[in-house]
Amino acid sequence: MASTASCGAPSQLELFDPKPKLAELEGKPLPPSIIGDQRYAFIQPDAAVLGPRFSFAQHGESGATLGAPLPYLAKVVDKLCIVRSMHTDQFNHVPAQLFFNTGFFQPGRPSIGSWVLYGLGAETEDLPAFVVMSTGSGLSGGSALWSSGFMPSHFTGVRFRDGKDPILNVSTPEGFGAELQRDTWSLLDRLNRERASVVGDPEIETRIAACEMAARLQVSAPELMDLHSEGAATLDMYGCDPDKPSFARACLLARRMVERGVRYINIFHEGWDAHTDVEGNTRNNCRKTDQASAALIADLEQRGLLDETLVIWGGEFGRTPMVETNPALGRKLGRDHHPQAFTMWLAGGGFRTGHTHGETDEFGFHIVEDPVHVHDLQATILHALGFDHERLTFHLGGRDFRLTDVHGHVVHELLA
Repeated sequence: MASTASCGAPSQLELFDPKPKLAELEGKPLPPSIIGDQRYAFIQPDAAVLGPRFSFAQHGESGATLGAPLPYLAKVVDKLCIVRSMHTDQFNHVPAQLFFNTGFFQPGRPSIGSWVLYGLGAETEDLPAFVVMSTGSGLSGGSALWSSGFMPSHFTGVRFRDGKDPILNVSTPEGFGAELQRDTWSLLDRLNRERASVVGDPEIETRIAACEMAARLQVSAPELMDLHSEGAATLDMYGCDPDKPSFARACLLARRMVERGVRYINIFHEGWDAHTDVEGNTRNNCRKTDQASAALIADLEQRGLLDETLVIWGGEFGRTPMVETNPALGRKLGRDHHPQAFTMWLAGGGFRTGHTHGETDEFGFHIVEDPVHVHDLQATILHALGFDHERLTFHLGGRDFRLTDVHGHVVHELLA
């Protein structure tokens, strides 16, 4: 399973959900009956409408509609299941990112990758079963997005960083020979096992497993990270410079990890928070992500891996149909946070192909057809992976916890 999270909330109104009515109303306020008592952090409810910044067109046999900044995704649109009717309970970035990844808006719960690993186990001993990569301008949600929470820590995601040394504390220091390293590992292992036998602390077991994995990674990681073994056609398809950190490089690494049995891969691309210049923000981020996202789908399919791999793309919420303009903050022609309606897409893994699900009103403000809550999508993802989301539980403190808390239902219309 590969999840590409566009942190900061990409604008559905520029990419997936065309609203000609907004172009007609640009510069005028929305009807008060539409806004109701909704309040926003950076704009007033009577803020003027901002029309879509890009044109839309239909693509593929499915006729799915995409914004102009997504020319590469348009080529694989018949492989997508596009959900236009997503909604969430959270309207700030960190709580909303936590909510999507852990089912709760505060840190401390297991991430979806941890739940998948807990339920399915690992498929490879040479690489971590749950890998996290980050591109873009940072990561506001931090490590709580891939934490195992109250589960044993060996279910936590392993961060692969951009740059020459992607996995910390794996490379052998200069002057540290093989014999000394072997003796050091042996001593550390003996001390850890002796202590574990005395106190029975599961964290020591995790430490032992981490040391063993680190030793194996000294062989497997360099081979994984060396993209020069990929053909020129593949590198061109992704738009990837094998020596330069990028979203494209992360997507190509994700495909290589899928081939090597990594169970869950999460790529976070921060930078979609378009409070100003939503047009420039969207164009810039699509330039960095569109080609590689489409390439990942095409590459997995041509290698016979797409049916058994689920690719998920989306952000934590959407953007407002109203404009954000604030001279004091240097903002203009942007959009604020909008939890009531946003879009995500999925490909492979048992989801329908060439399908667009749900609909918003003519303003892109409210969902009017087939709403899908975050918990519903989590339940559906788990179902596609072979789980009953109500039975995949972890007992703690006298109660059974689950990713979907006490909510969520499987949206069967999204499944093939």
